[in-house]
Amino acid sequence: MQNLLENYLEAAEGAGQVLAHARLLMKLARLYEKIAPAHLSQTSCVANYKSGIIVIHAANSALAAKLRQMAPTLAAEFSKQGVQCNELKVKVQAREVVEKSIGCKQKPLSARTGQELAGLSNSLPDSPLRSALEHLLSRAAIKQ
Repeated sequence: MQNLLENYLEAAEGAGQVLAHARLLMKLARLYEKIAPAHLSQTSCVANYKSGIIVIHAANSALAAKLRQMAPTLAAEFSKQGVQCNELKVKVQAREVVEKSIGCKQKPLSARTGQELAGLSNSLPDSPLRSALEHLLSRAAIKQ
C-alpha cells in the first residue's frame, strides 16, 4: 500500500509536482534556518516559492519589518546557495498557538458552604437552578 502511494506521489501524471514542490520547500526551509539569524528564523518560516520569489511568513509585524530590511541580504544568500531568488516577500502570518491545558484544580467547598448550598437547593422549587445546585453539590469536594 505504501509503495502504491509513493509511486503515485512520484509519478509525473499523479501528484509528482506537489511532492517535488514540497521537497523544494523543505530544502528552502533548511537553508533559511542556516542563513537567517537564529532569533528571526525561530519566529518565521518559508511559506512558498514560485517563479524565483520566496515567501516568508513572520509571526508579527515587528519581525516582518526586520525581515523586509534584510530581504536583499537573504535573497543574495539564497542565490549563493544555488537557489534562484529574484525577490523575497515577507508576510505576517501568526502561527497557531497550541495552548497547554492546565489541569483543573478542584477546590473543595467548606463544610458550611456545602450545607448552605444544600439548604438553598432544598428550599427551591423544581427548576433549572435547583438542578444546577444539586449537580454542583454532587460533584463538589466538601471539606469536613
